[in-house]
Amino acid sequence: MTTTYKHQKHHGHHNHHVPWFLWPFWAIWKLVATIVEMVGRFIAIVIGLVLILAGVLVSLTIVGAIIGIPLAIIGLLLTLKGIF
Repeated sequence: MTTTYKHQKHHGHHNHHVPWFLWPFWAIWKLVATIVEMVGRFIAIVIGLVLILAGVLVSLTIVGAIIGIPLAIIGLLLTLKGIF
């Protein structure tokens, strides 16, 4: 006797449609999730805090803010992903 379920969980890749304007945020979140999976939660939190600190320090100059703000945001996302 075989039972098939209509709503089986697929293991592996999920084919969720991401609108084009949200793709950069989705890509960064997937990158952060991959980093957390590879290095573990604690190390991800530490790396995230270091990136936040580096982003804030680089953002002290106006020219550095172009790189510092995204760096701090990626650090924040990495820290949040490591915590939750």
